[in-house]
Amino acid sequence: MADRPDLSALKIDEHARRGPQRHGRRVLVILTVGLLALGGTGYALLREQVPEVQTAIVRADKGGRPALLNASGYVTPRRRATVAAKITARVNEIYAEEGMRVEVGQILARLDDSDAKVRLTAAIADRDATAAALGDLQVNLVNAERELKRNEELFQRRLIAEQQIGAADARIKMAEQDIDNCIVRAPFAGVVVSKDAQRGEMVSPISAGGGFTRTGIATLVDMTSLEIEVDVNESYIARVRDGQPVTAILDAYPDWQIPGKVRTLIPTADRQKATVKVRASFDKLDPRILPDMGVKVTFLGDEPTAAPSSGRVLVPRTAIRDDGGKPTVFLYRDGRVERRVLGLGQARGNDQEVIAGLADGDQIVTAGAKDLRDGQRVSVKR
Repeated sequence: MADRPDLSALKIDEHARRGPQRHGRRVLVILTVGLLALGGTGYALLREQVPEVQTAIVRADKGGRPALLNASGYVTPRRRATVAAKITARVNEIYAEEGMRVEVGQILARLDDSDAKVRLTAAIADRDATAAALGDLQVNLVNAERELKRNEELFQRRLIAEQQIGAADARIKMAEQDIDNCIVRAPFAGVVVSKDAQRGEMVSPISAGGGFTRTGIATLVDMTSLEIEVDVNESYIARVRDGQPVTAILDAYPDWQIPGKVRTLIPTADRQKATVKVRASFDKLDPRILPDMGVKVTFLGDEPTAAPSSGRVLVPRTAIRDDGGKPTVFLYRDGRVERRVLGLGQARGNDQEVIAGLADGDQIVTAGAKDLRDGQRVSVKR
């Protein structure tokens, strides 16, 4: 029997058998560490992402009237009219368009005057017939002068004829007025803000029902009569008086402060809202001021008798934040923000008096990121 090879001497090296497993584990560890490092770097980058903010320069308080009361309302015209026809008729032509400026007496529309013209023609014919009859009576009166009784009878007839002529003239004037009523004119100078009828529609001074008859031709506003109307809580109405200076800020232009003064207090209260209506006039009108715009009004007090204390500054009220019940702002300096707690004084319209925490010339954040941190890096919006 041939010699068999000794297989007991053959074996797999332990190091060679475990090598692939250890290599796979090493790769997995390296990948895990790399992902953690990338995640940490991304988190740091996100944390250090520079937000963009808007800033303003703090200015020194040079004095001014204190704010006594704030109220909201609307811009309203004292003269606004829905121009209507005096008769019921169909619209033949309409010239009024939204935004068009008109003068007193300018024609806004023409109504169908065919019926009125027929009535005028008939009245003129009646008058002419009566005048002809009067001429015949006058001839007969001359021929009958010798007969007293006959004369008196013709004289009476002549008076009756003259009265009939007077009545005919009155009917002619009425027919002419009907024709004139078919022309709709502007009652005052202003701007057309609403076109309420179209050509071919029926218009009437009263509602005819059914929704097919218009009661107006156009709505006209006198832009020189614009004023402010606000509702003031009756608990604070004692702070308001005629002629009192006010500062108005339109919702459409929040950075524009418009001076004005109280024109009148309406002498009645609204029992449902517990308010009193107050109207204020603008010191100077501007084309940007439009009817029915929303407006916020600050009622101002008397001028201070003493000069303002040094160190006091004015900041926009929108820049002040409430941080745990403390008024704060973020001061911008060298690309970073610094949190400052403020001491506040009186409100000055759209600004706030600050008596501690800021100095004249400081640059503060007014808008931008809401969640700022003390010391955070930011960029200023240009």
